[in-house]
Amino acid sequence: MMKNERTTIITAGVVVGLIASLLVYFGNPANMGYCIACFLRDTAGGLGLHSAKAVQYIRPEIIGLVIGACGAAFAHGEFSPKGGSSPLTRFTLGFFAMIGCLMFLGCPFRMLLRLAGGDLNALAGLAGFAGGIYAGIYFLNRGYTLKRTYKMTPAEGGILPAIAVALLVLLVAAPAFIHFTKAGGGPGAKHAALFVSLAAGLAVGALAQRTRFCMIAGIRDFILFRETKMLWGFVALTVAALLCNLTLTAVTSGSFFKLGFAGQPIAHTDGLWNALGLFLAGFACVLLGGCPMRQLILAGEGNSDSAIAILGLVAGAAFAHNFGLASSGAGPTANGQIAVIIGIAVVTLIAYLNTYKK
Repeated sequence: MMKNERTTIITAGVVVGLIASLLVYFGNPANMGYCIACFLRDTAGGLGLHSAKAVQYIRPEIIGLVIGACGAAFAHGEFSPKGGSSPLTRFTLGFFAMIGCLMFLGCPFRMLLRLAGGDLNALAGLAGFAGGIYAGIYFLNRGYTLKRTYKMTPAEGGILPAIAVALLVLLVAAPAFIHFTKAGGGPGAKHAALFVSLAAGLAVGALAQRTRFCMIAGIRDFILFRETKMLWGFVALTVAALLCNLTLTAVTSGSFFKLGFAGQPIAHTDGLWNALGLFLAGFACVLLGGCPMRQLILAGEGNSDSAIAILGLVAGAAFAHNFGLASSGAGPTANGQIAVIIGIAVVTLIAYLNTYKK
């Protein structure tokens, strides 16, 4: 492993961790400076795809992530339109990855941010996430594949970045058409100023594109190849966010850090379902080839397979909130528990059929 590559990833982790914590200072929900699952859910609500009024806002961080990745890919000659690899399977995996994330109340990225904010419930999520990656690796080692991708036209690869630009125009120029959570009405009402959020998204998108930052890849590559460079990036991100939270707490007398299990913001204390939620998310994302953030970055690079996975994530978020599958601070719902078990079964079946029945 090249030393400068590890240094670059660690530096990127520090910057991303600081950005995520500062977004909370500027108005984002606590321990949710940057959460791909939560922000896709809020965006789905902002577009009227679900009726949960507490989580409705088109998040500029998601828009910036895609545009930033697209710009970085173009600047370095890495915009590479491709796709056509089992699109409906990828949609389904994205759908159930979101069901798992909303059981835990956050994506793997937020798992680290919750730890940095003192939320020890995220430890159960981390254990489940690692277990889900192990499950996916079992099938990878036995030949799991969703078949080859094909070169696409630049127009095809540019569709999701164009959608991101359209959402930005809608948010800035036509807010009357957007569903907004009313002030005090829930997490959707808590957000940094639009251009602060957008700038943060652009920066994280460009950094993640250049470093191939992925929550799945760190654990997967360590298990398969004993490669640690991405894991060091995760450690750097968590430590930077932790130190920033402690500093903000000391300077502002706010509550950016609270150590413990009970009373954590937008979290519940059911360890079993925290673990099973991220087990499902980790398992599905290994089969997809990357975490939710990585899917957005790849879509920014022109990968339509990842764009399909993102549509699955958005559909999963809308379905979860329309049918009572998402957890809340009070804990998981019965419908959500059933959905997670079904999701684990479906993802296992997908893994089996694409490993042994090719």
